[in-house]
Amino acid sequence: MIDIKEILAVNLKEYRRKKGLTQEKLSEKADMSLHYLAMLELGRKFPSGEMLERLANALDIEPHQLVEVSATPEGAMERLHQAIVADIKQVVREAVKESIAEHCKAQDKT
Repeated sequence: MIDIKEILAVNLKEYRRKKGLTQEKLSEKADMSLHYLAMLELGRKFPSGEMLERLANALDIEPHQLVEVSATPEGAMERLHQAIVADIKQVVREAVKESIAEHCKAQDKT
């Protein structure tokens, strides 16, 4: 299931890029810190209603467009990419844990 923060992150980044804005420029237009905007685009924060409106105004879109499941193929592809990367990271983490455990067992036997 896709998290609302992830939807916002993808849409925000997509609309920002379509407008040709850097994170710094958008943060200035929306009157918010660059760090906060970066956290939004990473899906680590979710804005208040007021912040959502400021972002939408800065991007010349309606606020609901920032939280809609993407109507664009680019957004769908971005979410698919994020899901694949997350799955790969999980598989790698599990493989590393297993490898470390096996290595420790081998060391204990010697």
